[in-house]
Amino acid sequence: MQKLFLILIILFFYSNTEKKDSFEPVVVLELFTSQGCSSCPSADELLKNIKFKNKQSEVITLSYHVDYWNYIGWKDPFSKSDYTDKQRDYSRKFNTSTIYTPQIVVNGKEHFVGSNKTIMDAKLKSYLKTPSSNNIKIYDIKKDADGIDFKYEIEGKTFDKRMRFILVINERNTEISRGENRNRVLKNDNIVVEEFRVKINKTTGNARIVIPEVVKARDKLSLIAIVETSNLDITGGFQIML
Repeated sequence: MQKLFLILIILFFYSNTEKKDSFEPVVVLELFTSQGCSSCPSADELLKNIKFKNKQSEVITLSYHVDYWNYIGWKDPFSKSDYTDKQRDYSRKFNTSTIYTPQIVVNGKEHFVGSNKTIMDAKLKSYLKTPSSNNIKIYDIKKDADGIDFKYEIEGKTFDKRMRFILVINERNTEISRGENRNRVLKNDNIVVEEFRVKINKTTGNARIVIPEVVKARDKLSLIAIVETSNLDITGGFQIML
């Protein structure tokens, strides 16, 4: 009887510990795109539709503009070599020999062509049933002309993990005068304009993210925080409109 009682206590403790490290599902969709790529606008449109059809607490959409299309004739104003390097990091993880646009990466775990709605719908349905192992809160946000100060808190296991803080422009229309999309007006959503990583040493902290020059006064912004493993698997996410 005493042995059974001890077993029940252990099971109760274990179940509560597991519950603490299991949180509501969050799906992070990272689109690698370019305004110079003629096959990218359909993926941009799909990402926009997903953004507006889902709760921001459940689905986070990120648009990373790569720079290797710039030589075609149109220099994407949001493109950065850092985002191309980020895509290469995923390429090494997935053991693929090339990088391409439009590419979607889901929670850092798998990828496919970003304009494929059938696969996108199936993956969203699947990942929205999978609990996150981290929960993040951002609060006490203070914005000035040059940057944004904020506090953050993480729940769940953080060993061998790091934080990514991301600033996005919620929406921007761009008139394209050259390249494959010349004479078109392209609409991009959740455009990543700043990002940095920090190693998690404690579960609470203060941070500041810089507002780059590409951001205009009329732009509406969102702040996003992501927890990821050293293998780039995303284990939690949070976003808030500023």
